[in-house]
Amino acid sequence: MKNQQAFEGKKALVLGGSGGIGRAISLGLAEKGAELTVHGGSSQARLDSALAEIRAKGAKAQGFLLNIDEPGTAERIFALHPQADILVCAWGPFRQGSLENLDVNFWQDMVGYNLIFPGILVSLYLKGMMDRNWGRILLFGGTNTDTLRGFTSTAAYSAAKTALGVIAKSAAKTAGPHGVNCNVICPGLTDTEYCREEQRRYNRDKSPGGKALNPEQIAGTALSILEKAEINGALISVDRGIVL
Repeated sequence: MKNQQAFEGKKALVLGGSGGIGRAISLGLAEKGAELTVHGGSSQARLDSALAEIRAKGAKAQGFLLNIDEPGTAERIFALHPQADILVCAWGPFRQGSLENLDVNFWQDMVGYNLIFPGILVSLYLKGMMDRNWGRILLFGGTNTDTLRGFTSTAAYSAAKTALGVIAKSAAKTAGPHGVNCNVICPGLTDTEYCREEQRRYNRDKSPGGKALNPEQIAGTALSILEKAEINGALISVDRGIVL
């Protein structure tokens, strides 16, 4: 049986941790003894609710609202919260568009927020983890971005998410000898409170067995990855073998 206090004494920072998959991961980290710093985007009520649920599990928790309006916001986050033993980036905007119609702003947004932003976070937090000889970083790819593939409606988003694998593998080579792990999890279609009914129908129709994943299922795998020291530089799909 696994130690339920696997992260006792560790400080965890979860970007996008007040809702959806990020919230489920925050709660799981709390159950395993971590001290949480939870980022929320714009809803104080949602953030307060997440913090209350975390504290009800006996964990220490603080939170902050911050609109991520440019990739450089990562530097502001680091200035506010410079120490993290566990870094989870469960944030990143999703947009669709045909490749032949994408303009410079579309490309800059998708690459800036889904690759440059988490990349800066890794660069900023990696040295401290290396100095302490322990660290866990978990980045979030997109569905089917665990390897090179072509996409008809999400080329910019999926290109950025696929490139996270290079960051994870580079961090593993750089910091693995210092007890630091960096991995990427690629969820399948997942129903969260942010999904409209149209999106939920799409998720059901496209998911194997006609049933979308839920945040707790993704969080369970995420926590297992964070616990396992032997997993480093991996891109892990949690999608039941979905075909899109």
